[in-house]
Order: sequence, then C-alpha cells, then structure tokens
Amino acid sequence: MSAFPHHIALLGAGTIGLSMAALHLRRPDTKVTIYDPAPNFEAQLRAQLPAYLDASIPETTTHPKNPIDALFTSARLSLAVSIADAVRSATIIQEQSPENQPSKQAVWQEVARVADAGAHLWSSSSGIPASAQAARCGPDVADRLLVAHPFNPPHLMPVVEIVPSPSTKPERVDFARGYFLNAPGPASVMADGPSIQGCAGPAQQRNRPHYRPVTLHKEIPGFVGNRLAFAMLREACYLVGEGVVSARELDAIVTASVGPRWAGNGVFESYHAGGGPGGIDAFLTKLGPTIEDVWGSLGQIPLRKEGGGQEAWRETVVRQTQEAYGPTASADTKKEMAVMVKGVVEMQNQCWKETK
Repeated sequence: MSAFPHHIALLGAGTIGLSMAALHLRRPDTKVTIYDPAPNFEAQLRAQLPAYLDASIPETTTHPKNPIDALFTSARLSLAVSIADAVRSATIIQEQSPENQPSKQAVWQEVARVADAGAHLWSSSSGIPASAQAARCGPDVADRLLVAHPFNPPHLMPVVEIVPSPSTKPERVDFARGYFLNAPGPASVMADGPSIQGCAGPAQQRNRPHYRPVTLHKEIPGFVGNRLAFAMLREACYLVGEGVVSARELDAIVTASVGPRWAGNGVFESYHAGGGPGGIDAFLTKLGPTIEDVWGSLGQIPLRKEGGGQEAWRETVVRQTQEAYGPTASADTKKEMAVMVKGVVEMQNQCWKETK
C-alpha cells in the first residue's frame, strides 16, 4: 500500500487553494499535487504557501528555511503542468477555479476525460451548487461530485459545508465528512497553556476534531454560511450608505456584540438563552413587534446600477473602509487576523459542548 493513500489534486492555487494545501498536508497519509494555469504560479506558491504551514507538518519544521523544497523532497507536494497531469493518479480532486458556472463545468468535463473512475470530486465553490457544475457531464461525474465549501482561511477555520447534489451518492458524502473530521488542526498556541475556567483543559481539547463538517440537507445558492454573512453585509452596507453609522463604527459594534456572542453559541442558542424560562418562543413573543419592525425595514440595495455604474452606497462604503483600514489589508493585519481566529477557535474547542 502507498505511504500516501490520499492523493489530492488541487486545481487552482489562489488564496483558498494554498490554504487548502496546508490543510491537506497536515494529514500524514496525504500528498498534494497542485495545478494552476498562471505562468508564475510556482514562484507564487514558494512566496505564499510557507505562511500557511506550521508545526503540524513535520517536513516543514525539519527544514524551516526551505519548507517548500522539504515537501517536494519528501514527495508530499508536487506541481503539475496541466489538469490531466494533476488528476491522473489522484484519489481526491478538488477545484478552486474562478467562481463562475461555465468555468467549473469546463473543469469537470476535462477531469472526467482523464481521472480515475473512483476518484472523489470536490468543489470549493462559495455558492455554485454541485448539480449546476455537473450539468454538462454524465452521471459518472454527478454521482461523485459534491461541494466541500471551506471558510477563508480553511487551514484555520473549522467549518466545511458538505453540499451534495440530489445525484451525489451517500458514500461520497460520508467519505468527505470523515476525511475532514480526521484532518488535524493547526499547531495550537494554547496546547500547554492554562485552561479556561469552567471549560475543558488543553489536554481534552487535543482529543477533539478541529474541523466541523456540516452536511446540508438540500442545495441552495450560496449555501448557509455565505447566505448569513452576505445578509449581514447587505444590511451593513445599507446602514453605512444611509449615514446611520460609519464603516469603522459598524465594525466596532459587530466585534463587541454579535461577534463574541455568536462565536460561543450561535444564533438560535443565543436567542434561546435570551428568552429566559420560555426560551426562544418567549424571546420571539416579547420582542416580536421590534423584530417585525426591523425585518420590514431592512435595506434592499442593488450592487450595481442599470448600465454598470456604481450605487452611491458602494462609493461611501469603499471610501470609508479604505480611510479606516488603508487601501488594502496589510501583511501585519492579516497576521493579526489569523492569530485572532486561531485564539477564538482554540477557546471554542475548550468550551465546546459535545452536543454542538
């Protein structure tokens, strides 16, 4: 038997693709082949992938000054010159192609011509259902294809939305769920640190899966996580565009209210607790008039004007966000965000109830 029973072919080496590579490489039974059509993609990989790697991947810690060469030498990582070259011996094929339906359909058509008939087919799409992606392929693709939608960055974020189409065979769904449940998380900065009072300690934390795959019961554009996030984004843009609050002030409200609350308990559990003895039913009764008034006045804003021009709210949001945080997020900001995410996830792991 091969030392690497899982051979991942990653099609696309953008931000999600490289972060997914780090996720897969944490499993000692997995090797990764990456294909990207960009002419300079090896240089980009060498420059960017090391930032996603950590002590969970032994080869990188034994050669810290050249972790990419260490992965190449160990046969854990290789580069392909074409889709056919990448997928020919792969057991799992995961695409991160541009987020448009024709592009993804073309990828799966090409994969179907070369890949092993038993290979698992996964898409990292943010919102295009597997049934739409497989529409131009035969049942051999539709039976195997599902969406494994990670949240950015997937090498840190625990959730993976497993979204099968009506044609996806159940054993393909079970395999994907099991794969992520058994994928180690990042090296913990709290592994030897103090326990959070009232929660499990670091030792118990180590025994819990880092990744939390959730299988959706039906397809829907955008899936669940992005639909929730985009609903908040729409209302945030509306509030800033209407002059109710600035972009920086809105972020301050989110990070000091629903952010920490939902990080620990989620939407329904939080409001269930907020209802007191009557739970969420009492909450909906007590705040019903206010909720109804707010729901009825939520912002309905178009992303673009007819003819392609930008709406005024968009110009306001872009300007205020750039004024608050700079033209783009700096490398230091991205590092700080990663540390924050890692800390929140590790806190969750100590306090996470088994029923969640």
